Amino acid sequence: MTFEAQQRVPSAAEAEWGVEDLEIDLLLEGIARRYGSDLRGYARSALKHRIRGALDREGLGSVSALQAHVLRDASAMARLLAALTTNVHGMFRDPGFYLTLRRRVLPLLRTYPFVRIWIAGCSTGEEVYSTAILLAEEGLSARVRLYATDLSEAVLAQAKAGVMPSELLETYEARYLEAGGRRSLTDHLAVGSDGLTARASLRDNVVFGQHDLATDRSFNEFNVILCRNVMIHFGAALRRRVHELLDESLCRLGILGLGARETLRGSGFEDRYESLDDEARLYRRLG
Repeated sequence: MTFEAQQRVPSAAEAEWGVEDLEIDLLLEGIARRYGSDLRGYARSALKHRIRGALDREGLGSVSALQAHVLRDASAMARLLAALTTNVHGMFRDPGFYLTLRRRVLPLLRTYPFVRIWIAGCSTGEEVYSTAILLAEEGLSARVRLYATDLSEAVLAQAKAGVMPSELLETYEARYLEAGGRRSLTDHLAVGSDGLTARASLRDNVVFGQHDLATDRSFNEFNVILCRNVMIHFGAALRRRVHELLDESLCRLGILGLGARETLRGSGFEDRYESLDDEARLYRRLG
């Protein structure tokens, strides 16, 4: 290789991409040091897409400008954190999963006097209320405590409110019936001018709290952990860290539920679980 080839000047596009990557590194480092929220292990491609969207919404021209903005303005940080961490759920998303949960997992829970379920990365709460509806219909609500956590306080506030768009009622109703629903979804959700609101009975046994899967430790022992469609946004190192946390938090013979595109393969914990249902991505901890 010639000296000239070794000294090739990057194109303008390559230089711009390199600067953006550096800016993102500095943004994430600044967020971790200023607010304690560690997003450095998230998959870079997804972060880039969401950061660019945040630039448009905030009317800013560069990631460096966004960094200065969020480090000085906590409300701007809250908006950015919600944008970077909110995942698409929707009530009874993947109805087959909930049908299997109803048929294979909830009967097991009847053998326990008290059950703790952790929904990790609960986002705006649709998964929480979908699970609470199954528990209510199977007569398990009184003996189950649901813990719903997310990194973003803004997202958690939305989840606590339990309000969903009324225009999605028909879609949610169809999914609910596919998931083995025994009544009408409106028996569980009130239809009003503000949208669909989860009835108080669904929220009585739910505890919402902020938790960072990237940095926080286990806070209880659980019979069931649902961490679905969360780790697809993480890099390999962070996925391994989260699998360790979930394993640490799950009791013997506890149930782990992952998303349709997620797996235990490569986690380092494959030998600690048996598959309860391959298609539904439900696993039982062995020891």
